[in-house]
Amino acid sequence: MTQPPEHPPQQGGFGPPQTPPPQGGFGSPAPPPPAQPPQPGYGYPQQSGPYAQPGPYAGAPGTPGPYGQPPQPGPYAQQPGYGYPQQPQYPGAPGTPPPGGSRGPFKGKPALVIGVAVAALLVIGGTVYAVAGADEGGGKKPVAHKSDAGEPTAADTPVNPGDGSGDGKSDPQDLNAGRKPGEAKVLWYKTAPDAPGSGAEAPGMWITGRTAVKAAYKQVFAYGVGDGNPTWAPLTFPQKICAVTPQKSADDKVVVAYMSGTSDRAKCNRLQQIDLNTGKKGWSGTVADGELFDSTLDVGLTISGKVLMVGRSQSGTAYDLGSGKKLYDKKKYGTDCFPTAFAGGTGRLLSVASCGAGGSNEHDEIQSLDPATGKVRWTQKVKKGWTVARTYSVDPLVVYLTNEDKKVWNISAFTADGKFRSEVKVDEKFAPQCGWAVLERDLQGCQGVAADADTLYLPTDTSGGANEIVAISLADGKAKWRVKSPTDESMTPVEVEGGKLVAYVHPSYDTGGQVVSIPTGGTSHTTTKLLQNPSGTAEIEDGFYDGAVDWADGRFYISATRLTGNDDAKEKLMLAFGK
Repeated sequence: MTQPPEHPPQQGGFGPPQTPPPQGGFGSPAPPPPAQPPQPGYGYPQQSGPYAQPGPYAGAPGTPGPYGQPPQPGPYAQQPGYGYPQQPQYPGAPGTPPPGGSRGPFKGKPALVIGVAVAALLVIGGTVYAVAGADEGGGKKPVAHKSDAGEPTAADTPVNPGDGSGDGKSDPQDLNAGRKPGEAKVLWYKTAPDAPGSGAEAPGMWITGRTAVKAAYKQVFAYGVGDGNPTWAPLTFPQKICAVTPQKSADDKVVVAYMSGTSDRAKCNRLQQIDLNTGKKGWSGTVADGELFDSTLDVGLTISGKVLMVGRSQSGTAYDLGSGKKLYDKKKYGTDCFPTAFAGGTGRLLSVASCGAGGSNEHDEIQSLDPATGKVRWTQKVKKGWTVARTYSVDPLVVYLTNEDKKVWNISAFTADGKFRSEVKVDEKFAPQCGWAVLERDLQGCQGVAADADTLYLPTDTSGGANEIVAISLADGKAKWRVKSPTDESMTPVEVEGGKLVAYVHPSYDTGGQVVSIPTGGTSHTTTKLLQNPSGTAEIEDGFYDGAVDWADGRFYISATRLTGNDDAKEKLMLAFGK
């Protein structure tokens, strides 16, 4: 458990902060209205130790904590999240117990939820079915019917021949001119479609064996992974895209959500399944609001195996990803527990519920669900005052929590059956890249962090210059090893692949970035260069502030996550490097 110190925050993250949009999201948004508080769980959580708190995870309350070392003041300040509204700056020094004691956030034994209320809230449409009469929460009962209204469209021939501009012209620049020996090639570069002056989201980036797919504003584009030529015509939606599944399915399917209209009452409630390889539209549907206060103003989408979970503000509905058939509802359980966020992947589906809101027993609960049936596998109760803000990993489960009242935070790992495993106990500032969660939670909104079965990999934060990646044991929360960036720029984890950690070394204004690998086992953890991006495109690469990145089949991809709507020049959308 950690506390931020009294020092003022410093800048961290990927490049200089941008001007945030009114509604937050991915990329570089504008500060929220003054009435809206900073979102818990955002930014770069700092973790510090050593620790000596009563043990919250096992044994009787008040028993000695699992760490057994006296707390030490630390020199680190809470770092602001890049380009988004910032987390409250917490006073105090890392490692110092918060006022009134400092137990960790979990307590008690997992309690099995005996029953889950089930009610039909959404029916799938298009090639299956759609729900009518429920868009604005008018109290009408959903009526299933065939529907093709509001379908996304695709031109007969691509209106965007590969540069993302939509004007039929190719990029005249030769980005590989002057490439130096040993530097990778620019495989292709795409500029973004026009966006409104207020900006627009560019969420998601999915890479298959043949296609790189990117959503931007009202469209979804597909490019050949090697040459950047369009693999299918862009899909255009009638309104802006407001949510996507961050991951794709094993058979390369995703689902996007788009708005029902442009008014203040418009909902993020229209769904469309897409085949990434062909651009073919599968089933579509409209999400109905739930009961009172259970809104679709914002929804969360996540995939677990062959199941899509659609999360509202206080419930969720699961569907067969291939057919759109409804599987089950995840609604209020007990007397006052409402599911508010979901995270999925590798056969796991997690639900985070808010329980007893406003009462003396207000708290969060984490549940693991059987993705196919919704049956509760285990429940872990979180102590009052703590908010489950992010999942750094779903398998193994690692969560990031905040406590606004005590101005502290925590990173905890769990076993597959929901038992507490460890807390991170490293006296360090960490800087995973996490987007702004509009409704406080975006469980899968972080990148720049990776995990395997036994280890969590987190980047440290610096005020400038080289940082480190720290490998943290999930068995005891202690540092196993650390490796410094090979350049004067920061380095962040991308993924674990074949017993090696793949990391991205960020570019400077005149030197391209690098993709490196680091052995996760053994005693040597030096970096090996996999790709040296060219210096000729360093300025372009460095301009993807807060960009999404991916490494697949020896190619490196970076894309924008937010469009500013600036008309002075074409905005960047995607850039791909390879040998």
